[in-house]
Amino acid sequence: MLLVAEHLTKTYAHRRGWSTPPGRDRGRDVRPALADASLSLERGESIGIVGESGSGKSTLARCLALLDRPDAGRVLLDGVELTRLGAGSLRRSRRRIQVVFQDPYSSLNPRLTVGSALSEVLLVHRLVPRHRIGRRVAELLDQVGMPARAADRYPSDFSGGQRQRICVARALAAEPEVLIADEPVSALDVSIQAQILNLLADLRTQLALSVIFISHDLYVVRYIAPKIGVMFGGRIVEVLPEGVPLEQARHPYTQALLNSRSRLDPGWLAESRDLATDLTSSLPATGCPFRERCPRVFAPCRDVDPPAVDIGHGHLVACHYVTNSYGGSARA
Repeated sequence: MLLVAEHLTKTYAHRRGWSTPPGRDRGRDVRPALADASLSLERGESIGIVGESGSGKSTLARCLALLDRPDAGRVLLDGVELTRLGAGSLRRSRRRIQVVFQDPYSSLNPRLTVGSALSEVLLVHRLVPRHRIGRRVAELLDQVGMPARAADRYPSDFSGGQRQRICVARALAAEPEVLIADEPVSALDVSIQAQILNLLADLRTQLALSVIFISHDLYVVRYIAPKIGVMFGGRIVEVLPEGVPLEQARHPYTQALLNSRSRLDPGWLAESRDLATDLTSSLPATGCPFRERCPRVFAPCRDVDPPAVDIGHGHLVACHYVTNSYGGSARA
């Protein structure tokens, strides 16, 4: 197994504002952005992570790349526990996991030319001799469908789609084994999104990359990754392995995402069942995090957070109704 995350937990403290309901302390509010999340990624495999805004997808990405350190749990790369490495060793290992972020407009330094931005990565990690840097920059640009002359221009000279291609090139410059794409097309025009998705799919095949693709859109995720993890409330509540169609999802939350519309968009959740704008602030303190919104809630859901149970062929579901973990069998 190339990348393994075990029981990752991450909390953030937020200062409560004047909108805090009467009687509540306006001090610090500690909220779990990630709660006991685990996943594994084989070499050359792709996995998609899907969920609504606030479900913990980006926090998971940052913890996997060790851009943020988890409060608990561990991340292993080729058996080496990254969460225990010192700064120097971590910097060398972190090169192997690169992230393409959502917003291409803020991901590039506006004061650096594209060539300088790519050269910086090559120099920091000492990946090529200095006399070959120019040639390597041209190769990277060609890989993402950009002309070599783009190296002499600044990010402001390019469109959003072109900037995202440059961001992909910068990630590839580090010669990663794992590429994490965190909502890489959500800030782009619909006409451009398919181009970037096809680029990522092609690069995965050409470079034998292991890819973690994050999105709020189940169908976009399925296009890139045959295996899907569904997140809610900082937890991975279902894993659909390769070969299991979306229509066979069993967790009530995944089914709600599928049934809401043919494509999930962030607006749906704001229109249903009086949901709070801030997802994490509305989670129950005990039991299943989805129980306040679940049509199948029953007694165990109120007291015990359900464990993920394999219901067959690697199809994991964290739901008392589905797995009936108290009786040890799966419900129909």
